[in-house]
Amino acid sequence: MLRCSLVAVCCALALNSVQAAESAPVGQKVEDFTLKDYRGKTHSLSDFDKSKLVVVAFLGTECPLAKLYAARLAALAEDYAARGVAFVGINANRQDSITEIASHARVHGIDFPVLKDLGNKVADQLGAVRTPEVFVLDADRVVQYWGRIDDQYGVGYVRDKVDNQNLVAALDQLLAGKKVATPASESVGCYIGRVRDAEQHSEVTYSNQIARIFQNRCVECHREGEIAPFTLTDYDEVAGWADTIAEVVRDRRMPPWHANPDHGKFSNDRGLTEEEKTKIFAWVAAGAPQGDRKQLPEPREYLTGWSLPEAPDLVLNIQDEPFTVAAEGEVEYQYFQADPGLTEDKWVKASQIVPGNAAVVHHVLAFVRKPGQRGRDFGANGLGFLAAYVPGYRTKPFAEGMAKFVPAGSTLVFQVHYTPVGSEQQDQCKIGLSFAEPEEVTHLVQTVSTGDRGIRIPPHESNYRAEATMVPYKHPLQVLSFAPHMHLRGTAFRYEAIYPDGEREVLLDVPNYDFNWQTSYELLESKILPPGTKVHCVAHWDNSEDNLTNPDPTETVRWGDQTWEEMMIGFFDVALPVDREKLLADGSIPALEPNLPAAMEQAKQLIAQFDEDGDGEITRDELPEGQARQFFKMIDQDGDDELELDEVTEFIKRRGERGGRGRGERGRRGRGRRNRDSDSE
Repeated sequence: MLRCSLVAVCCALALNSVQAAESAPVGQKVEDFTLKDYRGKTHSLSDFDKSKLVVVAFLGTECPLAKLYAARLAALAEDYAARGVAFVGINANRQDSITEIASHARVHGIDFPVLKDLGNKVADQLGAVRTPEVFVLDADRVVQYWGRIDDQYGVGYVRDKVDNQNLVAALDQLLAGKKVATPASESVGCYIGRVRDAEQHSEVTYSNQIARIFQNRCVECHREGEIAPFTLTDYDEVAGWADTIAEVVRDRRMPPWHANPDHGKFSNDRGLTEEEKTKIFAWVAAGAPQGDRKQLPEPREYLTGWSLPEAPDLVLNIQDEPFTVAAEGEVEYQYFQADPGLTEDKWVKASQIVPGNAAVVHHVLAFVRKPGQRGRDFGANGLGFLAAYVPGYRTKPFAEGMAKFVPAGSTLVFQVHYTPVGSEQQDQCKIGLSFAEPEEVTHLVQTVSTGDRGIRIPPHESNYRAEATMVPYKHPLQVLSFAPHMHLRGTAFRYEAIYPDGEREVLLDVPNYDFNWQTSYELLESKILPPGTKVHCVAHWDNSEDNLTNPDPTETVRWGDQTWEEMMIGFFDVALPVDREKLLADGSIPALEPNLPAAMEQAKQLIAQFDEDGDGEITRDELPEGQARQFFKMIDQDGDDELELDEVTEFIKRRGERGGRGRGERGRRGRGRRNRDSDSE
């Protein structure tokens, strides 16, 4: 029986994690040490006696932040070499092999020595805690600076520019004969994978319990070739990550699941139970014991290169040739098209988009352009939307009998959003489709949405709130899943049903939205909404300086494609029953039927928001800059440069969404994710 309490275990973990840093390293003299690099050559600290300063950088081969800063450290080493500054890298991770260290140095262009600290002896002497983490030693080899390199990269965010160059400032001040103004800063990254003395008689071991928890909750992503930065399938690897695992579980960063458990049950719920968390914490506090290998679970079989349960029937490259992404600047949305060569109608029961270079691919949307369609008019009521790739999205097949429809002769059109990462990159994405036979199909799946294109978030506003409501339908809706979408300032998102009698029900509540993990929340049991039900969405944003992911708190933020702009879209999949006899006889498929009076009323509301001269129409100069072109391309069917009531009504019917900006407003002060009291008003 597990006897330790969660509080006790967390306290033990907190003590373990700070043991190395209990005595502040700043001001301490570092004794000479000798280690070997990945080539087997021996290096000592005393080898650098002629250097004015020595930067000792603790690195790891798989920590995402250590990877991001590797090239920057290499550049700094080159820049400061002529000024008498030497750089030395140290890898103290038990899980990083000599081969991996060599590869890491080669890939990131690191020319300074990178040494292997077996048994983390030097890490313990200096009091190193994380990777990446730097120590600046003066001529007497006394620590004068300890901490992070700069503040551009952190957990879950990347700033456009560096505001505080901590390491550079320390070096410049010391070289100028001055004291370091800020001698210590909190390093951000992964805990060093130390060798620990494991409790041999621990009740919880990797083999008997932890491996099963990771297999059920984590290995889907943490396996070779998948999106996670390291694998969790081997004890030696896992044990090296034990302290970091405890931290991300304690902070609820992993596994990535953000739905409020009070509302809805979801089939893809990755959240850990309290019992599972307690076992993980107890295992780490016990030194991550391996246990009896005979108790390990049988490894699961996965499909290489896909998260689908079986290989897709059709695989297409999205681009004919790899696309080159510039090192810097804004990359406009790219559109590619591919001919799947369909000579007969197809029913897609599963799909997956795989980026060729996930580092630069922000998102990919796939649409179906039926024969005879032009441009980007992909059809009504979500029929044209096929599949998506966004950060953190894990695709799943539809339930048995459910599928999306792709007519014969259709072309697939892809919208790809690239984000530069500081060096020129190439990407070639692909899509895989799995088909169902027509006689298997019982329901047509369509993606619908509601959203607010009129958001206007003031500078420094910490809790901006906006809402949008879907046009109700004449028939019942069988809801399968929800997928909220915002950008970097988004903090919370809620879906609720407003029934015809006025009663409300929360369908999904995401109180801590994370742009890096845009999950599709798949209902454990589909939800039937009666005719006339509205789906109402409420979203919150934090545009203050307290939001570490905020690109610029001084800007007024409006709707836009780029991540430094914002969006509010509440996607959800619905299923419509198929008349099997009609389907097999003549290919007839069902269609969504919006409530026309409701659509017209919302069209009037949209026009009223922008109609400055009160003539009942919208002209280009009445729309905010940057939105006119997009709105007119989607809505102005007769090309007369005026948006009339019938055109706007048809657009709202076609999109199945509220065409206005909802009720964007400032919220109460404080973080948006914490101020949710008014969401049901």
